[in-house]
Amino acid sequence: MNHLRPAISLFILLSLVTGVGYPLLTTGLAQWWFPLQARGSLMDSGGQVRGSALIGQNFTRADYFQGRPSATADRPYNPLASSGSNLAVSNPAQDTAIKQRVAALRQANPRANPTVPVELVTASASGLDPQISPAAAEWQIPRIAQARHLPQAALRRLVAKNTVHPLLWFIGEPVVNVLALNMALDKLQP
Repeated sequence: MNHLRPAISLFILLSLVTGVGYPLLTTGLAQWWFPLQARGSLMDSGGQVRGSALIGQNFTRADYFQGRPSATADRPYNPLASSGSNLAVSNPAQDTAIKQRVAALRQANPRANPTVPVELVTASASGLDPQISPAAAEWQIPRIAQARHLPQAALRRLVAKNTVHPLLWFIGEPVVNVLALNMALDKLQP
């Protein structure tokens, strides 16, 4: 019994330190130093949470910017079933899906350039990508301008204002968060 007591005491002490103390410390520091990120990067409008800046949403109305297609399991942008389509470039099903998406986008936006940006027709690896390129956002401007009766110049300024550039030019590409852009679009509406 003398050998068992130190082992049990050490087990209880380490369980309290690593199972209670350390998680409470790291959670507290994260909420103090990075409060927005520690709470899921939630975006709100008028006191109502609209979504997370980290997870894409399924915008389908003609008067909103749309993100990349989602390949999550049972429904688009399901965060509990994050996955890509796993279809190879050589797969005929992938070709068919892309052709259908291009046709649907051209039909919904006939005044836009016939060349559809690639990220509007291909799903991301996670199926939850919340961002698109500025070119993909600008491609959608004619459709949104017509649906909202807004000048295209105002929408171009809105896209430029919501474009996030990397800290250094070689780190990445400029991107636009679709949820943030649509929230700004709602505020632009009279």
